[in-house]
Amino acid sequence: MAKESPSLSSSMSSVLRAYAAPIFIFVLAMFFQLFLLPRSFPTSHYDVLGVKTYGSVDDVREAYEAIASKWNSDSGDARPADFIKIQYAYELLTNPVWKRDYDLYAIDESLHITEELEKQYAMEDFAKIKTPLLEAVSYDPEHEGFMAITSQDFASKFQDSKPWLIQLYSSGSNSSAQFSMAWRRIVDLLDGVANHAMVELGDVRLVTYLAEKKTTGQVLFRNGLPSIVAFPPQCKTADCLIRFEGELSTDAVTDWFATTVLELPRVFYHTKETLVPKFLAKVPPNKVRVILFSQTGERATPSVRQAAKDYWNFASLTYVLWREEDASFWWNALEVESAPAMVIMKDPGLKPVVYHGSGNRTWFLDILEQNKQLQLPQLSSTTSMELGCDARGYSRAGFETATWYCAVLVGRQSTELNKMRETMCRVQDALSNHDESDEASKDPSVAPAASAHKNKRLTLAWLDGEVQSKYCFFYVQSETSYDTCGTRKSPIDVPRILIIRYHRNATESANVEKKSSNWPKTVWESEADDVDPAAQLVVSYDGPAETPEIIKWLSKMVEDGDSKNLPFYRAKTPELVPESTEPMRSGVPKSVKATQALLRLWNRIKDYLADPRMGPTLLLGALLSAGSVWWTRSRAIQQPVQTTQQSSTNQSDNNTEEEKKKERKRRNAKGEEAPASITDNEPKDAVQILSSGSDSD
Repeated sequence: MAKESPSLSSSMSSVLRAYAAPIFIFVLAMFFQLFLLPRSFPTSHYDVLGVKTYGSVDDVREAYEAIASKWNSDSGDARPADFIKIQYAYELLTNPVWKRDYDLYAIDESLHITEELEKQYAMEDFAKIKTPLLEAVSYDPEHEGFMAITSQDFASKFQDSKPWLIQLYSSGSNSSAQFSMAWRRIVDLLDGVANHAMVELGDVRLVTYLAEKKTTGQVLFRNGLPSIVAFPPQCKTADCLIRFEGELSTDAVTDWFATTVLELPRVFYHTKETLVPKFLAKVPPNKVRVILFSQTGERATPSVRQAAKDYWNFASLTYVLWREEDASFWWNALEVESAPAMVIMKDPGLKPVVYHGSGNRTWFLDILEQNKQLQLPQLSSTTSMELGCDARGYSRAGFETATWYCAVLVGRQSTELNKMRETMCRVQDALSNHDESDEASKDPSVAPAASAHKNKRLTLAWLDGEVQSKYCFFYVQSETSYDTCGTRKSPIDVPRILIIRYHRNATESANVEKKSSNWPKTVWESEADDVDPAAQLVVSYDGPAETPEIIKWLSKMVEDGDSKNLPFYRAKTPELVPESTEPMRSGVPKSVKATQALLRLWNRIKDYLADPRMGPTLLLGALLSAGSVWWTRSRAIQQPVQTTQQSSTNQSDNNTEEEKKKERKRRNAKGEEAPASITDNEPKDAVQILSSGSDSD
């Protein structure tokens, strides 16, 4: 036996290595075409009956009758599994709606029935199988009050900026009919938050626009019917459409819509053990606390979550699951008798406001709107103008009011500040409840402050002296100002009550406007004019922290400020810095987004594996790859030949040059001068003949 030469063996291995990629792609193409693709295209119901694809109902009946007559004549060869498949195909393809859904969208939602019947009648005679196998359904959502849209009125419906939730259904789908109760609940929960509509699969144009599509462009209902899609706010095209891919339930759909589509914050549940440390203690002091007691433990509805977003700067919401064993605790703590209930907690020390019973969305929003502000408002960058506590603005009483006041409680967050806030709330209640018509109420120590408060010339507020440190130091100018303003440097916290008198002088304001119109200005003029338009005078309260004494002092300050001719002193007040707001955690978490992205990628891969174009594409890729390898190897083989020929030519040129060098050396040795060319050698008997036209001596 002859042994294979080593050179031939190495040559074959190099060829295999070079063509490894084309061979692999070719094998992959064959595997896809022969094994994977047939699984994606099982035997159709038309094939079971022996009818051409998309055949008419009459063709289906004719084929079925032919099979039935054959079985009636010889039923011994009939198997229950074959009978079930044929009967199922016949019932499916003779129902117009089922046939339409099967032909256009490959929907076959009752296929599992065949597997169940095959197991049930595996050892029985097919004659014992009860027919019909399928129960026809006629579902019309318009009779239930749901709104249906078509391709004709689809564009006209998207006139506002509200989001849309749309259900794609079939009038003959049993799953769509069973989902109607859940859809009713979803529609109720989204009332006022989003628009809703339904689209029947018979509207092929609109369904093709909204439904998911395969890589081949065919409409795909990956999770069957019904299919739910959503248009986010301001979205009016299918490019920004979002598809629901989870379990079809009321809770899952509403939570997906509120979180993914609307990007609303979640409202979490707390127990009596976690309510204080994880909610009440973490809510910023400038926000109202709203506690909702639930009997069922359901998620927060989209309307509640929308309210949590809309009132984020004013209130924080949470849920508590009501338990009968905790009833006494909640009664003693918040005076809650039963659920559902709504508790609103405002300023420190104030009695919570409790609402029992469940109302609609309007009732809930009205209560939030009425109670969104603290009783004693906080003076901040967003509220200073509204409260009339800004020298650049005007009084709450109107632009024509020349003199107004703002009593501000200043201090760092502490127990002492909370106690003083409670006291200032009592002061405000006393001023608000003061009745000027009562003879007994005409007390000179109360009337000026009460009248100014009623006429909106006196505002009460509180200020965080640590956050607004520059603003605080501007007004509290004393040796002990660090006990009230700035970062805490000692365990001492001393809240202070200040009253600021604002006054606008019409003459001075006109002069300011006249000066501001002159241009250019000098540096000194610019600095002098860079002051607030309203004059300010500040007085600090040094009396006891008792409500009557504070009211008496406020009345004295208002009376003096209105009656006396006080100096018109203007200055530049430091800006109030924006308060750090509580971060709003809304939308889908990053981990969930990553999982959803991987799921979409896997679904796309499965779509490509079911694409009949993949086999020919892979085969073409294998051929192109093989051609590229062959071309590269051919060029590599031709290159050494050309190199050899070039080397031979260079070698011959080198030899010729060496011979010429040797000839020159030989002539030099004999003393002969080598001619430049053959015409340079002149014979011995040569005679030069002049031409007739030449000059001679």
